[in-house]
Amino acid sequence: MSSAPSKRPPLSGAARHAAEKKPKNPVPKGPPSHEIRIIGGQWRRTRLKVLDKPGLRPTPDRVRETLFNWLGQDLSGWRCVDAFAGTGVLGLEAASRGAVHVLMVEQDAVLVRDLQENATRLKASMVSVQRGDAVSTLGRLPAGSVDLVFIDPPFDGPWFEPALKAASRAVPVGGWIYLEAPVAWPTEALTSLGLQCERHLKAGAVHAHLLQRTASLA
Repeated sequence: MSSAPSKRPPLSGAARHAAEKKPKNPVPKGPPSHEIRIIGGQWRRTRLKVLDKPGLRPTPDRVRETLFNWLGQDLSGWRCVDAFAGTGVLGLEAASRGAVHVLMVEQDAVLVRDLQENATRLKASMVSVQRGDAVSTLGRLPAGSVDLVFIDPPFDGPWFEPALKAASRAVPVGGWIYLEAPVAWPTEALTSLGLQCERHLKAGAVHAHLLQRTASLA
C-alpha cells in the first residue's frame, strides 16, 4: 500500500513573492570587471571598465600621479610604448597628457579586445593596440625611436631583464623607462644597460622606478 503524499506548509507572503520573482532561467553573468580612472590630462576623471583577471595589477592612482609628476605632466609630442599593457592605464595616461603616439602591446586576446574598445570609446586616435610578445616587439623597434617605455610585467615571469635590455635600445640617450618590479632593481644591472635610476618609490609590494638612459650601449 502506498503512503499518502506529505503536505508542504504554505509559503508566507514574503517567501511566495520572492519565489514568484525568481527567474526560471537566470541570465549568465559575464566576466567580472572593475573600473580604472584616468587621473590627468584631457580625459581626467574618466572611468573605464576593465576585466578582473589573475595577475592583472593596474598601477594604483597614487603611483601614477607620482610618476607623471616626475615626468612633468605634459608629454606633448612624445612617442610611448606600454609594453605589457594589461588594462592599458599607463599608456592611456600618457595619451591623455599629449603623447603623439602610444603603442600598447598585450599577449592576452581578451585584454587586447578591451584595450581596443576603450581606445575607441575615448576616440584615442594616437593609440595603437597590438597583440604580441612585448619583449619581441620592443626588440623590433628602431633604435632610439621612442621617448618612454612602460615595463610592468607579471611579477612571476622571466621578462624583466630581457624587457629592460630591449627597452634601453629603443629609447635614445636622455629617454625614459618606467619599471614596476617586486624588488628595487640593482644599480649595477642598470649601469650595464646604460641606465640610471632617477626616481624610486615603494608602494606596498611594488617598487616603481623611473630610469633614464644616460649612455650609449656597447
